[in-house]
Amino acid sequence: MVGRYSSNPVRLFLAAVLLASSVHADEVDVAAAASLQDALRALAPLYEAKTHDKLVFNFGGSNALARQIQAGAPVDVFFSADEATLDSVPVTDRHDILGNRLLILGNLRTARRIALANPAAVPAGVYARRYLERIGLWREVEPKVVPTENVRAALAAFEGGNVDAAIVYVTDAPKLRGQVVEWDIRYPAAVVRDARHPAAARRFVAFLRSREAVAVFRRFGFTPL
Repeated sequence: MVGRYSSNPVRLFLAAVLLASSVHADEVDVAAAASLQDALRALAPLYEAKTHDKLVFNFGGSNALARQIQAGAPVDVFFSADEATLDSVPVTDRHDILGNRLLILGNLRTARRIALANPAAVPAGVYARRYLERIGLWREVEPKVVPTENVRAALAAFEGGNVDAAIVYVTDAPKLRGQVVEWDIRYPAAVVRDARHPAAARRFVAFLRSREAVAVFRRFGFTPL
């Protein structure tokens, strides 16, 4: 009986289908702040090897990503650079994952043009504006501000010589020297309420707090919370 069962082509086909189903991998769509790009790309192979899920990233300014999610973009996990932006999106299974610091490149007082991620909307720019307001410098530098789409664009403008100064995250420019500013910067991650793959999304959010992920984030200069 065993021999006849194992050689039956129909039953073998059904067994193969069931086996394939049991190891089915999900595709997890992750919308993440631009400043997380290097760390998450380094972390992805570890997660994919462990779970067999496939990570698909969409990096950008957190505010722009939130608008996309609100408009119905297919996103499973939102990893924002600030708490307020994540508050604007319906989510579940939310956790604060990382901390960061600001980095001032160049001399803000003598600079003619200063690149900031849009200080009216993008978290990096909002943090920078609040810091400058705190030290009483915002009114002086505001006319010189060149707003950019995200923090990586602000860094690119400085490195390309298009501006004389910029404020970015420490993690964006680890090899550049500047003034480091301690600030209350929190990166929360959460499962989007209408996620197409909620179970896989929860796995990924849990992994972000794992020992393996923490080691990667530390390597890129973030402070795991």
